[in-house]
Amino acid sequence: MPTAFKIGTRGSKLALWQANWVRAQLEKANPDITVELVIIKTKGDKIQDVPLAKVGGKGLFVKEIEEALLDGRIDMAVHSMKDMPGEIPRGLCIGPVPAREMPGDVLISGNGQNLEELQKGMSIGTSSLRRAAQLLHLRPDIDIVPLRGNLDTRLRKLDEGQMDAIVLAAAGVRRLGLENRITEYLDPTRMLPAVAQGALCIEIRASDPETDTLVRVLNHPETRTVVLGERAFLRRLEGSCQIPVAGYGTLENGRFAIDGLVANLDGTVVLRENAAGPAEQSREIGVALAEKLLAMGADRILQELTAG
Repeated sequence: MPTAFKIGTRGSKLALWQANWVRAQLEKANPDITVELVIIKTKGDKIQDVPLAKVGGKGLFVKEIEEALLDGRIDMAVHSMKDMPGEIPRGLCIGPVPAREMPGDVLISGNGQNLEELQKGMSIGTSSLRRAAQLLHLRPDIDIVPLRGNLDTRLRKLDEGQMDAIVLAAAGVRRLGLENRITEYLDPTRMLPAVAQGALCIEIRASDPETDTLVRVLNHPETRTVVLGERAFLRRLEGSCQIPVAGYGTLENGRFAIDGLVANLDGTVVLRENAAGPAEQSREIGVALAEKLLAMGADRILQELTAG
């Protein structure tokens, strides 16, 4: 077993928190090893003034890190699982999936008002088409303002009054210890999260048994079962940053249940369904849910969005 390993990560405060957490867990379980962080700038980090949907697909925040993993500059990569494309490059694989943080979204408003209390014409900042569509479905009288940047940048823009509220992933806010900024937790029954939101992805080379053995200590079997079911749902829909798709699975008493959603951009059409079955069939259940939504008309929505 090698004694030194390199983790590839983005350089944002949240990405570094995630990578440092993985490093600490690995060094705690294996006191004889050292783990180094290698910061890699991705296309999504470099282009900050264009909405995500116009920059490209879901690989925006992972492609350059995956290239470093493939050519051996790093031994593993730590990503937010929600940033991962449905298809993984040949030669790489998703390794262990650690226990998931809170998967939902939160609203942070400048004046302490929750979503229902925001006045007509007020603005909410988000970079996510998924969030925008669901927000407009719930509150068609509000304005959506494109919002890019890391978590600190988004909070600063809110504090400067560039918008009245913002919506963020609860996981990132909690991991950075900023729970005191949260105005409202948006329950998944109202705002369905992104697929695998709140989960980490440990990506490794498919033919690297030493790293595979090392990182297995991080795996949380229940989270992995749920996340793989959600990702199978996304992959069947060929979801990307250009399509408002949401999916959230749960595991209870050996049964996997998943809610899924496809919407048009302005939230006037929101298709939502669910599916459930044995936990060991989570991926098949995710695909079955995607088929349900496609049969309900999601195929037409997806065709219109990808054509546009």
